[in-house]
Amino acid sequence: MKRMINTTHVEGLLYEHKLEKRVTGENSKNPGTEYITGTIDIATDDNCTNIVPVHFTYVTEKTAKGNTNATFGMLNNIIEDNIKTVMGAGKENAAKMRVDSALGLNEFYSDRTGEEILVSAKRNEGGFVHTADTIADDEKIRNTFQADMVICGTVHQEADEERNLPEKVLVKGFVFDFRNAVLPVEFSAVNPNAMNYFESLGATASEPVFTKVWGRQISETIVREIREESAFGDDNVREVRNTRKDWVITGAKSDAYVWDDEDTITAAEFKKALAEREIYLAEMKKRNDEWKASQASASAPAAGGFNF
Repeated sequence: MKRMINTTHVEGLLYEHKLEKRVTGENSKNPGTEYITGTIDIATDDNCTNIVPVHFTYVTEKTAKGNTNATFGMLNNIIEDNIKTVMGAGKENAAKMRVDSALGLNEFYSDRTGEEILVSAKRNEGGFVHTADTIADDEKIRNTFQADMVICGTVHQEADEERNLPEKVLVKGFVFDFRNAVLPVEFSAVNPNAMNYFESLGATASEPVFTKVWGRQISETIVREIREESAFGDDNVREVRNTRKDWVITGAKSDAYVWDDEDTITAAEFKKALAEREIYLAEMKKRNDEWKASQASASAPAAGGFNF
C-alpha cells in the first residue's frame, strides 16, 4: 500500500477557542498526565464569516520521545490569553495563525432520533500550530484539503433555494489516516464540470476508483433577510440564518491511480482495512453500551427508596 495523502491547511485569524487542560485518570496508560484537549476556530476570510475549527484530542507537554511539544506550548498560550482571539480582543488584536492538520472523524453513537445510529463527522484533527506575521492574500487557499480517496459512488442532490444551498454531487468513499486506517467520507462537487466528471466515473463499491482529490473547507453562516411589506408603518423584517458546512472538491488527479495494484493499493489490502474498521466500530459500540449501562445503574432508585 502506498503512503496515503491526507492533509489539511487552515490559516487566518484566531477567532475563538474551546481548549481546556485535563489530567489522565488512574486507568489510563499514563496516569496523572496533564494534557490539552478541545478546539481552536480560525476565521479564514477577512470578514470573519468562514470559521473553520481544528480539534485536538490529546496534546501533552512532552512528546513520546521526551522532547518539548511545541504544540502544547502554543495551545497553552492560547488558554492563558497570551495569544489573542477575535472574540476576546477584536480583529485588530487577534493573532494570525497557520495550522497544518489532517482530515479525521469525530465518531459516536447517537440515539436522539429514537434509533441508535453511528455519526461520523469530518473534522481537522491535530497537527502543527504556528503564529504568523502574514496570511495569504487569496482567501481560497486559506482553508484547503487534499487526500487520496477510494471513490465508491456518487449521489446527485438538487439545489435548496430556501436554504441557499447549491446543486451538487456527493462523492462517497474512503480516505486514510496516518495509520492507513480507512475513514468513510463524502465530499461535494458543485462545479458543473466537476459534477459531470465524478458521475461519469461510474464508481461503485465493487468497482471503485482510486484517485487524489483536493478542495476547500466551507464553514459559514449565511444570513438572508425576509421583508414583508406593510400596508402602513414599518415593514416586517426578519433574518434567517443558515449554517453551511461542506468540503468542496475543486480538483482531482488527471489520471487516477491504478486500482488493485501493489504500488497503490490492492483489493485485498482495502478489504483488510474495511474489516479492521468493523472491529474498531464493534469495540466503540461496546464501550458506548457499557457507558449507557453504568449511567442507567447510577440513576436507578436504590432498593426500598428513591433517588431525587
